[in-house]
Amino acid sequence: MEKRVSKTVFKAKACEFLRHVETLGETVIVTDRGEPTVEIRPYRRPQRSPLDVLRASIVHFNGIDEPAGEVAANGVESGE
Repeated sequence: MEKRVSKTVFKAKACEFLRHVETLGETVIVTDRGEPTVEIRPYRRPQRSPLDVLRASIVHFNGIDEPAGEVAANGVESGE
């Protein structure tokens, strides 16, 4: 749910509205002459995608220039 408030009212009670957003998690829309101009909402940490978790997970790989069959035959996959 969101709450709409004019710039003038927001200016007079900014701390009150910020507390409202923090405690209840509701969005406050600040308007100027009835038109929305600013949205104040709780901060949410961005969700990491599954690919982000894997990014930089390969530290070192030997045999990058060999075909996969040759890498397996040479024991590179098993760490030899």
